[in-house]
Amino acid sequence: MRIVVLHSDVAADAPPDELDTLVAAQGVAAALMARGHVAMQTPFVPDPQELKARLAGADLVFNLVESVFGQDDLAALAPAMLERLGVAYTGSAAAALALTADKPASKRILRAAQLPTPDWTEAPEWRGLRDGTRYIVKSATADASIGLDDGAVVSGAVAVRARARKSTAEHGGRWFAEAYVEGREFNVALLEEAGNLRVLPVAEMCFSGWTADRPKIVGYAAKWDGASEDAVKTVRAFGVEKDQPALDRRLRALAMEAWRLFGLAGYARVDFRVDETGAPIILEINPNPCLEHGAGYAAAAREAGYTYDALIEQIVHAALRD
Repeated sequence: MRIVVLHSDVAADAPPDELDTLVAAQGVAAALMARGHVAMQTPFVPDPQELKARLAGADLVFNLVESVFGQDDLAALAPAMLERLGVAYTGSAAAALALTADKPASKRILRAAQLPTPDWTEAPEWRGLRDGTRYIVKSATADASIGLDDGAVVSGAVAVRARARKSTAEHGGRWFAEAYVEGREFNVALLEEAGNLRVLPVAEMCFSGWTADRPKIVGYAAKWDGASEDAVKTVRAFGVEKDQPALDRRLRALAMEAWRLFGLAGYARVDFRVDETGAPIILEINPNPCLEHGAGYAAAAREAGYTYDALIEQIVHAALRD
């Protein structure tokens, strides 16, 4: 097939979290060509006529658009325009991307469906904000751990408001406070196979050698500065299905419920914390996780027996299931 790998329009001097979409696009294009397809790469443009011209002759679009105008919450514009043009594409539809892009909104949906997610509060009212409670202050719409470091975990109302103001001044956008869950962190990758949903081996993010006074979070440095201490000490591990099969089953069941609730398609990842009682709690739903070779989704696929090229081919097959 002729497949266009559509990615975010990223400047050459962009920060590493944005440049990663170009690395992923190059990897996906190479995998597609290795499987016998004709693959072309192009950045997304929010102009219908220009986009139509760039996609001329394509049998499929491999959608890797993670942001538009530098805003992650506008990524849903890409599949929305592809749908309007009648072009087949990989991954979830525009509605699913829009719902999951706004984290407080997605948490309201999870809570309404009685799926576990930490308590949270938002500006300007900050309803329910309690002194003596630990919170993590997070962007409401940005991905890639933007603004997440040790200072994002604070205690009490005054500290939450101060951190939110600081984050807005530095990064822009909306920020909210989520009750910090002390415990283990898991990523659950999901993949469509022949119309069925498969949960790939569950990964735990282990904080190796982390000092007791530090909050255990996968912050910006851990994700994007490979030479940093945080990156070195944040280690991905598999094997929970052998060590704790009941926990593995619960994580998988909740991930599948989240997939169905948000109408996801193709591939996705659900992130969890498991609290000190052993209860899994959903943090976020990511309908377009990074597909770069070294990223967590590809690692879970390898653990399931997929080569990278075969994983990319499977995502293509899922997009053509109709």
